[in-house]
Amino acid sequence: MGYASVTPSPLLHKQEFSRARYANRAFALVYACAIVALLYHHALSLLQSTTLFSFAASLTLLTSDAVLAFMWLTTQSYYYRPVSRRLTYPEKLEEVMKGRSFPALDVFICTADPFKEPPMCTVSSALSFMAYDYPPDKISIYLSDDGGSKLTLFAFMEAAKFAREWLPFCREKAILERSPEAYFRSNHPWCPHTERIKLLYENMKDKVESVVERGYVGDEHITTDHERDAFNKWTDGFTRQNHPTVIQVLLESKKDKDVKGHAMPNLIYFSREKRPTSPHHFKAGALNALLRVSAIMTNAPLVLTQDCDNFSNDPETPRRVLCTLLDPSIQPTLGYIQYPQIFHTLNKNDIYAGEFKRLYQTNTSGMDGLSGPCYVGSGCFFVRRVFFGGPSSLLSPDIHELDPSSIVNKPIQSPDILALAHRVASCDYESKTLWGSKMGFRYGSLVEDYHTGYQFHCEGWKSIFLHPKRAAFLGDAPITLFEAVTQTKRWSVGFIEVAFSGRNPLTYGTRAMGFLMGLAYSHYAYWLYWSIPITIYAFLPQLALLNGISIFPKVSDPRFFLYALLFIGAYVRDLISFIQDGGTAQRWWNDQRMWMIRGVSCFLFGLVEFFVQRLGICSLGFTLTSKVVDDQQSKRYDRQIFDFGVESAMFVPMTTAAIINLASLFAGIMHILNGGDKEGLILQMCLSSFVAVNCWPIYEAMVLRTDSGKMPTKITMVSTALVLTLCGISSLADKL
Repeated sequence: MGYASVTPSPLLHKQEFSRARYANRAFALVYACAIVALLYHHALSLLQSTTLFSFAASLTLLTSDAVLAFMWLTTQSYYYRPVSRRLTYPEKLEEVMKGRSFPALDVFICTADPFKEPPMCTVSSALSFMAYDYPPDKISIYLSDDGGSKLTLFAFMEAAKFAREWLPFCREKAILERSPEAYFRSNHPWCPHTERIKLLYENMKDKVESVVERGYVGDEHITTDHERDAFNKWTDGFTRQNHPTVIQVLLESKKDKDVKGHAMPNLIYFSREKRPTSPHHFKAGALNALLRVSAIMTNAPLVLTQDCDNFSNDPETPRRVLCTLLDPSIQPTLGYIQYPQIFHTLNKNDIYAGEFKRLYQTNTSGMDGLSGPCYVGSGCFFVRRVFFGGPSSLLSPDIHELDPSSIVNKPIQSPDILALAHRVASCDYESKTLWGSKMGFRYGSLVEDYHTGYQFHCEGWKSIFLHPKRAAFLGDAPITLFEAVTQTKRWSVGFIEVAFSGRNPLTYGTRAMGFLMGLAYSHYAYWLYWSIPITIYAFLPQLALLNGISIFPKVSDPRFFLYALLFIGAYVRDLISFIQDGGTAQRWWNDQRMWMIRGVSCFLFGLVEFFVQRLGICSLGFTLTSKVVDDQQSKRYDRQIFDFGVESAMFVPMTTAAIINLASLFAGIMHILNGGDKEGLILQMCLSSFVAVNCWPIYEAMVLRTDSGKMPTKITMVSTALVLTLCGISSLADKL
């Protein structure tokens, strides 16, 4: 995509506006006219209906296309004025800083379960941030262990020892991949020093993984009284949902040195207090506790939040962040800088569309041209001040030490500091305070990132999207279909919680941020609504085709070309946008297939689950995405074979749709061969053909495969029974 350059002063970074923005607006105008014409046609058909079936079909199609029109409208904000920020000039920082010291940085890493999120994955990530090309005495790494596990603490005790060797090694070799797991997996240069460091890392990894496999830390691994005192905090009544606060300083910058005599970053293990009678607010609650504890101990003006499986891929990232933070034109209202989530574990053609190119790149660039991108949970640098009210309305915390301007002048292990840190980490500290509502990370949604970023923008903060050519961070993506759709269901349910929270992006958000930003946030708030048109178009035309009924215009009807224009225009425009943003045609094909799969699985189930919860029938819970990789699943994923090996109810609708579309295609062919209405059925046959081609992995998993990732027999049988039931109902409806 072509961009026109705009160079801010000072010359620390460049932003480029898309040259295609005017073409995007022209296309949107033409496409909007076609949508209006289609909805008008549906309204006329509804009014002219003569039978119950035709009335129901017209009303259903009108509803479906109205939802599609609304979702299309919300996406237009992303194409109005997209911005690219790829170039930064960290080498000019010293000139601009003019002798001033670099601001301190607190890094928050969150984990919750050592068996779903392997500690060595978290350790490798933490080591990559500790090794930033940034003054080590300015870096503090905070690990939030919401599972309160001795196994995780042990892993980080070992990491603290290894870091004394790893950090000087990274500086000496000037390596870019500072996650030891990523570095030793790559084609790194060989030398005796490298082999020695690799051996140290593998020994540490073997020790940690053996402890995790056994499920406890044996006495043979506890080598000092300091370590024994730390593990003694796990008493007999200590459980993951009922335990006191644990704060363990593993490295202190003012005391600890690496093997070359350089200062080490601070490394702090933290597990907040939890009690069964107190709400813990999932990840948002953990982040708020971390925000308060870090304020007491270091109170750095910059805060980086990271998932446990995301590691640094560019050691200069903090310096690149300063290149935008020091821009005087945006500094007063700049709340955070978001990097895209990039996944290094995707297979060649990304069969599960785990890249989420639109969510993490295309749409985010579009929001950057407005008030800035939404917060996506990881790879985000915050100005600490953003957590305490709008740019012109500072909310004072209940104690001075939590104020973003407070200066910590005591060692982090002093009794006063540790006592106050334990106090602000208690589970009842937030009672009758503004934490979670107007202060810190926001409560009320399973997706605290989206909700928090939305509230910040409503308060008047701006944000920036940095997308350098070399990815700043790399993470892991799900490698099974079940994990992929489960993760998306959790996100989409969290999004719609915000829409029904009383601060709807369409109403409240539009008033607070402007119309286009309101639309941008609304797109995700109503993500689940994709299930309505996708489910309707997956079943209604096909059931009509099975009965030889035409519900679309004939080829000779001018309205036929309206359908063709809307379908082809949407897909071609989407393909062009996908490729311009660095994608491939094959990845785009898999992406649009997963959009349809999500529509009849996680989006559909998420919508039902949300409204059932609103009725008070059940409550929602946070489902952690597993980071554990099974060898067989990994092999199937690398070979680009879909993994259905779980008896999940979410697989039933997609399997039912696959069978119905294939059956309707053959039925349509038979109708035409027997002299049926060829012109009237052609659109439905094209739709069935298109869906059937997309469903090939499902057919393969049902019939051709025998491995453990095949479609479970129970799912196939239930889906077949549903197909027969739907066919019977549609046949009866045709006679009414």
